Order: sequence, then structure tokens, then C-alpha cells
Amino acid sequence: MKFLKCLLLVFLFTSCGTLVNYDYEKSTDFAKYKTYNYFDDMETGLSQLDDKRLMRAIDAKLSTMGLTRSENPDFFIDIQSEDVMNRNNSSVGVGAGGGGGGGFGGVSVGIPLGGNQNTRAIVIDFVDKAQNEKLFWQAASESNYKPNASPEKREETFVKLVDKIFAGYPPKK
Repeated sequence: MKFLKCLLLVFLFTSCGTLVNYDYEKSTDFAKYKTYNYFDDMETGLSQLDDKRLMRAIDAKLSTMGLTRSENPDFFIDIQSEDVMNRNNSSVGVGAGGGGGGGFGGVSVGIPLGGNQNTRAIVIDFVDKAQNEKLFWQAASESNYKPNASPEKREETFVKLVDKIFAGYPPKK
């Protein structure tokens, strides 16, 4: 029984994390990119306030990596996102059975774990505009999202998300 409790806790903690997938052009020389900016016409799918929060978090992270925001950048950043409603189909079955006197019987009950969760999928593209808008790096993430969170909590969430996203930049070849 102790083993099942531990297994359930591990499952719950690992299922609530942020998933990040990376892709990049293998022939890219990432060392040549020192300056960046955002596309002017981005349709991020976020509110204006969340746009600013996410861009501040990205600016702070890229600054620590030696990249500078510029009006004449080496590459542009494009951000897209959407809300994803995940239905939680996880449940634990509890059953009881018995038999006696030649008859068998049983009862089973499914207990749902958690409820539906809102997640936000965010895709960040790095595009070399000088090379005919060539996409050279992309990160796609999906993480828990609380639409009614306080501004401070949203800011904190974006900072943590950006740290995870940019853990894969530049890619280790």
C-alpha cells in the first residue's frame, strides 16, 4: 500500500510540470546572433499585460545570456500561444469482491483525480530576417495556467517558464 501511495505522489508531481520541446536548424552558427527584437505585428494570443510580462521575462533572460535588444537586430522573435483545456481522465479504481455459498459479487468505484486543467501552449520562434525570415530555433511549451491568478503570480509564472524554455538555447550540439 505504501508503494502505491508513493507511486501516486510521483505521478501527480510529474504530471503538473512544464513540458518544453526544442527544434533548430543544425547548420546554424548560434554564436553570430548577438542582438534581437520582437516582430511588430505579433499576435501572441495573450492580453497586453501578459505580453509585457512575458517580454520582460524574455528580455531579462536573454540579457543574462549576453544578448541585447536592438532596433537593428540579428534576429527577430515571434511568440504565439493558445489556451488548451485538458480533460483529466485519470481515476483510481477501488473494488471489493467476495464470494461465498456458491455466489460471487463485486463492487467497483472510480474516484477521479483532480479536475479539468487549463494549460497554455506557447511557441517562441527565432527568425533570421536577413536570411529571408529563416526560422533557426523554436521552443514549444505547455504549462499549467491560472487565468485568475494575481499579477504578481503571473509575473512569477512567466519568469519560471522562460527559464525552462531558454535552458535549451543555444542548443548543445
